Amino acid sequence: MSTVPEPSADLLSRAGAVRLAAVDLGQTDDGQRASALQAMADALTEHAETIVAANCEDLERSAAEGLAPALMARLKLDHSKLAAAIDGVRKVASLRDPLGRCDLQRELDAGLALERVTVPLGVVGVIFEARPDAVMQIASLAIRAGNGALLKGGSEARCTNEAVMAALQAGLARSSISPNALTLLTTRQESLALLRLDGLVDLIIPRGSNELVRFIQDNTRIPVLGHADGICHLYVDSAASVEKAVRVAVDSKSQYPAACNAIETLLLHRSIAEPFLAAAIPAFTAAGVTLRGDAESRALGVTEAAAEEDWSTEYLDLILAVKVVDDLPAATEHIRRYGSRHTEVILTEDAAVAERFLASVDSAGVYHNCSSRFADGFRYGFGAEVGISTQTLPPRGPVGLEGLVTYRYRLRGDGHIAADYASGSRSFTHIDKTP
Repeated sequence: MSTVPEPSADLLSRAGAVRLAAVDLGQTDDGQRASALQAMADALTEHAETIVAANCEDLERSAAEGLAPALMARLKLDHSKLAAAIDGVRKVASLRDPLGRCDLQRELDAGLALERVTVPLGVVGVIFEARPDAVMQIASLAIRAGNGALLKGGSEARCTNEAVMAALQAGLARSSISPNALTLLTTRQESLALLRLDGLVDLIIPRGSNELVRFIQDNTRIPVLGHADGICHLYVDSAASVEKAVRVAVDSKSQYPAACNAIETLLLHRSIAEPFLAAAIPAFTAAGVTLRGDAESRALGVTEAAAEEDWSTEYLDLILAVKVVDDLPAATEHIRRYGSRHTEVILTEDAAVAERFLASVDSAGVYHNCSSRFADGFRYGFGAEVGISTQTLPPRGPVGLEGLVTYRYRLRGDGHIAADYASGSRSFTHIDKTP
């Protein structure tokens, strides 16, 4: 961690203010937090023109600096995208309160009662690139779950992020929740120093490139939730409907290619490769997708050759690697070797084959006959997401409110002491109650 600077006095002060606000926030009730989110959404609506104008400024500057097309697509926040993000804030407000849920009640002995109850994490630190809509998503989920948040967006979205945060804090100022519960970090120095705020920050969530996520994981003692790659696969089985498969495959690649849930590799069962590509190549061409194939797929019409590195590349662009495989085991082995445990899709009309795929592929999302683009917190009904986790331990996949809470054991007694149980004068009953 020698490359990570110590936090400045100003950052320590701001992080401390978030921590104090989070303590108070954790004591609020469901109605107070839901009302705060509605106030945040109202303020975003009122500031819409300012936010979109700030985004135009960011887009112009980033285009002049040669920002990659995939990042430009993520950076754009027009009126329709902003309206969708505001709807997401309101959706989060309407979700069931994640706090105070009791999932365990157990009598340890007469008069000695144990319960396990959900509580806020505390303070989350979020670092993301070129995603100003992430400010709204993460802020709304954090507040709804009773957490404070420090947010650091990429410099390419600086103006937009500042305008969005100003609106969010204006909304909180109208509620019973302190605006200090949210703060925006604006410099690279602050984002690096954030990694040293163990004791003030309970969880770091990176949303960005493989390099960003790996750097954060290697340079902080704070727990990290996130994913480094989004190498998603779609496998067309021998029993697939060609018409259905083409439609789903094109959507999975081209509906929003800059997203981490867009497919990067298309695997084709040898027996269906020829009829599928005959129909798919014109459809992909019409959608602007460039195909890079292995020798067999090139013999069937794919024009560009795929290299070994294409199987492990997250393009985030209208480029798709294509490979012909012998069967389901070959497809799942390719996914195991090159995948990032994000989202994988099988297209087949054979229910037994589909079930084997769903059971054997170890990714956060495994889909049958539908687009990979459904791997999203809003589409899952979470209202929004703080990010997508590809780790094996929960939370996994699109992470909503459940990823921002933990639990606490509460034990109530009446003068009970452990020595009585050690001596045998008393014994445990361990009777479970209905929560």
